[in-house]
Amino acid sequence: PSLKLREVASMYFTMVAAFLVILVVALQGSVPRESDFPYKVPLDPQGLLELSWNVSYPEQAVHFQLLIRELQFGILFGMSDRGEFENADLAVLWSDGHNSYFGDAWSDAKGQLHMDSQQDYQLLGARRAPEGLYLLFRRAFSTCDPKDYLIEDGTVHLIYGILEEPVHSLQAINISALHGGLQRVQLLKPNVSIPELPSDMKTMEITAPNVVIPSQETTYWCYMAELPAGFPKHHIIMYEPVVTAGNEALVHHMEVFQCAAEFDSFPHYNGPCDSKMKPDRLNYCRHVLAAWAMGAQAFYYPEEAGLAFGGPGSSRYLRLEIHYHNPLVFKGRHDSSGIRLYYTATLRPYDAGIMELGLVYTPVMAIPPGEDNFILTGYCTDKCTQLALPAAGIRIFASQLHTHLAGRKVVTVLSRDGRERQVVNADRHYSPHFQEIRMLKEVVAVFPGDELITTCTYNTEDRSRATVGGFGILEEMCVNYVHYYPQTQLELCKSAVDLGYLHRYFNLVNRFNDEEICMCPQVSVPQQFYSIPWNTFNRDVLKSLYGFAPISMHCNKSSAVRFPGEWEKQPLPSITEKLPEPVPHCPPAPGPQPAAPVPLKLGQLRR
Repeated sequence: PSLKLREVASMYFTMVAAFLVILVVALQGSVPRESDFPYKVPLDPQGLLELSWNVSYPEQAVHFQLLIRELQFGILFGMSDRGEFENADLAVLWSDGHNSYFGDAWSDAKGQLHMDSQQDYQLLGARRAPEGLYLLFRRAFSTCDPKDYLIEDGTVHLIYGILEEPVHSLQAINISALHGGLQRVQLLKPNVSIPELPSDMKTMEITAPNVVIPSQETTYWCYMAELPAGFPKHHIIMYEPVVTAGNEALVHHMEVFQCAAEFDSFPHYNGPCDSKMKPDRLNYCRHVLAAWAMGAQAFYYPEEAGLAFGGPGSSRYLRLEIHYHNPLVFKGRHDSSGIRLYYTATLRPYDAGIMELGLVYTPVMAIPPGEDNFILTGYCTDKCTQLALPAAGIRIFASQLHTHLAGRKVVTVLSRDGRERQVVNADRHYSPHFQEIRMLKEVVAVFPGDELITTCTYNTEDRSRATVGGFGILEEMCVNYVHYYPQTQLELCKSAVDLGYLHRYFNLVNRFNDEEICMCPQVSVPQQFYSIPWNTFNRDVLKSLYGFAPISMHCNKSSAVRFPGEWEKQPLPSITEKLPEPVPHCPPAPGPQPAAPVPLKLGQLRR
């Protein structure tokens, strides 16, 4: 006789439940291999909390392993838009001193915690070890739960809080009293295959020797290095961080810059980048060779391309810049961190190049004060790519987004024949404090006649006057440094609003303003922006101006000279078809689950 449908379903769910129990028991009793969690980052400055994770694109999920070295009465771990503890999506482990619990929770706008009705942080196991407690859990990229954070490409702001006292319920946790902080990472690492490395590969370490990390929260340290005399052309094919043991939580990010070849020599220097003792000539070391940020792994060039350095027309001088983040103000910590370059004399078929997209560094592009979501767009037009790119096009394989302190979101889109075709790189939770060169999930082919449009979103709610474009940290930028091959003469493809149209805007503002504002030619553009009364009318007209006015195109060679042609008063690219907004993938509903925490047997917890 055939089994009834109800009996079949009952057997199925019993088997699933048994499998999950076996899985949890196995995880509690075994030591996960380090290769199971290839990505790792310290969460706190002392290194008491260490997060490891892996990404499963087939499952559309992230598996987390959180090592708690000194467990007190629990831990909060989660994600939020900008690293706030309000409106956050949280996994919480807490104890009343006798019993421990794990649950999926969320915080409201006041920071009050609530158990989530949909438990999407799925506990996989907890295990004590000599080094601390390992907590393993899983989270889908998208849950379609309005209380949950959508894990997507780009920066993710992770938050943590340590419970130092026992609590009798989740709701009793006072977020404002927690010892906590945030860490920024790229959770969704691209699944890129590692190319085979050549047998003649050599290494070179660019490290700052024996730096005493200053006892202040933020330090940018500069160190000058020099290639050997007569160093011939090589290809950099890979690089990785070299971080002094014990300083993993203090070395925030590092970059190696090559200096301008127009100078025969550069002075030696080993000190803070903002020191008055730093020679001015070091400001001419801006060509990025390598960039690393906390949580990033080794960077590999595609097997058909390498980044050229050395040889004729290439400077021997390099500048290493290290950002130390020392919020606990440790004193006397010594550091010799830097970046290890892997290079080969056997040149690959193509030189890799770096091209700047976005906006020109000019004050004509400005953001009014008090804006929460102001958008500026820079263009690399079809006219420029038609003239400067080879017929076979170029291949973009990596990208580094860049703004200053007001930047909140950066997106570059490829457009062809007026239709948006592909997102080159997007970071919808961008932070100026977390910048790294990121491998793209798939190589982007750009052909003559294509357009590359870079849009930056800014927040100036904390500012009382306009923010203009420029090099200063309180001025703004909107840049995407794309890494591509084969290298071309095109090094910069950027735009800015036409100056004549901007002056028309200033005249219009003057006409409709009650107070006379000097919009005289002798007054600088920044000063004219600073004198504008930022009422709704003046804001809206500026937004409109940037949306329709012609642009000045900078289609520049590496010599900073424009390609021949007419580049002023160019029309904005016409986009007739935009890419649809990505629709989150919702996993199958698991059915009604009680909004209840999972009990854990961790024994009695003490201070």
